[in-house]
Amino acid sequence: MDWQRILYYLPGIIIGLTVHEFCHAFCAYKLGDSTARDQGRLTLNPIKHIDIIGLLFIIFAGFGWAKPVQFNPENLRNFRRDKALIAAAGPLSNLVLGILLCFGVRAVISYFNNIYDYPGDFYQHLFIILYTAASINFGLFIFNLLPIPPLDGSHIFFSGLNLKFETEEKIRKIGMPVLFLILIVQNYANITIIPIGILINKLMGLFIGAY
Repeated sequence: MDWQRILYYLPGIIIGLTVHEFCHAFCAYKLGDSTARDQGRLTLNPIKHIDIIGLLFIIFAGFGWAKPVQFNPENLRNFRRDKALIAAAGPLSNLVLGILLCFGVRAVISYFNNIYDYPGDFYQHLFIILYTAASINFGLFIFNLLPIPPLDGSHIFFSGLNLKFETEEKIRKIGMPVLFLILIVQNYANITIIPIGILINKLMGLFIGAY
């Protein structure tokens, strides 16, 4: 990946991860837990949310992470329901952000009949950054809803089950290695196990359409 491509990716990744984690913190706070707020996570400042190693993994390996938002279960009124709501807040924020960015792409397209006829490089860069950011946020939405620990989808999935704590912990311990194995095989063996790219393209087509 060259430096120009990295610069195209960075805005979408940073905005997506920041909004994602902020929404986890905001939802937890609204449900009665101030842990994330007390830790300084109830903010849209990327520095509070971005994990440098996780960011580098996203850029160069195609998957990574941000600093996880913590909450105290004892402060929640309905633990299983509220845990699911907190988990869902992150991916749903990426879906909304992706849709809004698609509107930005459509606005650029509608202003110019052909992106290659823009009067200057600025508009080409703007189009690419908005388009890339939208696809990244749709990817974060889809990826984080997978019911594999430690992803948000696993918290939502487990909240709907009445599993013993010990059983959940056993599943969580094998979740990360399984997830990494799937991603490594998919990225380097060119085998589609989780069709994230296909789903991203469908969402992009749905909200942008042909141009």
